[in-house]
Amino acid sequence: MIQNPILRGFNPDPSIVRVGDDYYIATSTFEWYPGVQIHHSRDLVNWRLLTRPLTRASQLNMLGAPDSCGVWAPCLTYADGLFWLIYTDVKRYGRTSTGGASGSASLRDFHNYLVTSPTIEGPWSEPVYLNSSGFDPSLFHDDDGRKYLLNQLWDHRPGSNRFNGIVAQEYSEGRLIGQRQTIFKGTAHGLTEAPHLYKRNGYYYLLTAEGGTGWNHGVTMARSRNLNGPYELHPDQTMLSSRHRPDVALQRAGHADLVETQDGQTHMVYLCGRPLRNRGTCTLGRETAIQSVVWGDDGWLRTLDGQGTPELQAASPGLPEHRFADDPVREEFDASQLPIAFHWLRTPWPEELFSLTARPGHLRLYGRESIGSTFRQSLVARRQQAHCYSASTVVEFEPEHYQQQAGLVCYYNASKFHYLYISHDEVLGKHLRVMSSLPNHVQTDTFTAPIALPPGLPVELRVEVDEERLYFGYRLGDGAWQWLAQQFDASILSDEANAPGMPNFTGAFVGVACQDMAGTALHADFDYFEYRERAYCINPKAAV
Repeated sequence: MIQNPILRGFNPDPSIVRVGDDYYIATSTFEWYPGVQIHHSRDLVNWRLLTRPLTRASQLNMLGAPDSCGVWAPCLTYADGLFWLIYTDVKRYGRTSTGGASGSASLRDFHNYLVTSPTIEGPWSEPVYLNSSGFDPSLFHDDDGRKYLLNQLWDHRPGSNRFNGIVAQEYSEGRLIGQRQTIFKGTAHGLTEAPHLYKRNGYYYLLTAEGGTGWNHGVTMARSRNLNGPYELHPDQTMLSSRHRPDVALQRAGHADLVETQDGQTHMVYLCGRPLRNRGTCTLGRETAIQSVVWGDDGWLRTLDGQGTPELQAASPGLPEHRFADDPVREEFDASQLPIAFHWLRTPWPEELFSLTARPGHLRLYGRESIGSTFRQSLVARRQQAHCYSASTVVEFEPEHYQQQAGLVCYYNASKFHYLYISHDEVLGKHLRVMSSLPNHVQTDTFTAPIALPPGLPVELRVEVDEERLYFGYRLGDGAWQWLAQQFDASILSDEANAPGMPNFTGAFVGVACQDMAGTALHADFDYFEYRERAYCINPKAAV
């Protein structure tokens, strides 16, 4: 059986391709650097994070990009001996009103690019600029050798439908040629996006997402004998969705792509969310699931139950099992490169933020701008991938004043985080406290009372997360763990906890951070980072 989600934690907008016996899925990374995650499998059951292709400033520079902008919806295909990767770099989110996405003008800036590589692990080429007319671009390779770019078309005009259909334009020799054509206007569900095109038995099949990437999300299919349409809708219109199934474990299902196995089976990958039982918020962000789908005698694709139900456990395709080694629970930072599970924010120049060679065996963070900065923020973190987990680190940091901070952070974006940090003030000297940013609370910024710390000693920091409950602890040397009395709200680290009109499309991360808002770049050294998932809740005061 396949246990969904196959890509846990923030891994949205999946695009899948098979090359021989190998399967690859590309997912969005938004403002986290490097850009685009590519996972690998040989059996569609077991997956490993293989590479992140956008690693250079010439390919991706997100300095100043607002929260939930950056890399959206990559499309990964293979043709002519090359991997083709198309992605959107979003520079301005704007606002989108609901109810058909009409209302006041909403200006956005998205730029679509193409990179290629003969191998999945690169090196990937310099980018080719395509267009800026909308987002969710995809590349279709027709069987006559011609190629077409599809994307959602954005309409900012007052009173218009923001999601103004799907457009197609031919691509040839490094540029778009001819005129773009609107090939599909969408349905009454609205918010039509995420196009993928396939050809089968003389039909062009268009797969789109509709209803928005929240609770009304779904997958719509249409087909035509001509690439430019007109397209007839699937008899069921929506072929997969959770919008009318609040009982299923995988909610917000949509934004799908198809792959065919070696023996002709068809599988569909799609994004989904797993809400917390007690709060209904998705702290893990939008994840990726997969399940088998079948072509009917009428030439339309359906789920195995015929009802379009997302499956927590899906039928295996029966391919030879291919397992990968488990990810390490503890990273000692002994290598010269950052472990692949970790990201940083926005900048293509990580040497300004951190080093693994300045003090071997440690991750050194250089204090930069304030936490939440959209420019140079020294924050290195990994995804939260389970509702219950423990994370810990040891930090050596000797701040000289209150503008210098470093510690352990549970982070969603600039307006949603809990930060256990060490700082210094004139009264207490070196001390520890928690700063929280709470977008949906009456008081949006809160601080705990400071706890005095002795100078010159490393401090071990720890967080325990049990669904919506979050606890911080610390200890000095081999002493007993000291737990902060306050229980923190982990549910704010979610897509749903939000100030009105602000974008929310990533997921919860846990990691380490360092700030020096005086500009002197005081550093903090982290000896290790441990992330351990649990299938159960614990009493943190009993944790060892």
